[in-house]
Amino acid sequence: MLNLDYRDARPIYEQMRDGLRRLMVSGIIQEGEQLPSVRAMATSLAINPNTIQRAYELLEAEGYVSSVPGK
Repeated sequence: MLNLDYRDARPIYEQMRDGLRRLMVSGIIQEGEQLPSVRAMATSLAINPNTIQRAYELLEAEGYVSSVPGK
């Protein structure tokens, strides 16, 4: 799903943002589909939850996702 390259000069959160955006634009992630929670994504990728949160925040600022508190 997401290809993260730890040797890439870009930070992991930017790689995540770009990868998720690419999946959304290509239709692999459908409009209205719920993304995994920050904790679930962090656990599955073995990444700090703050990194996932930052990527999600960037996607929200760019208008690709919207968050619903408590869901």
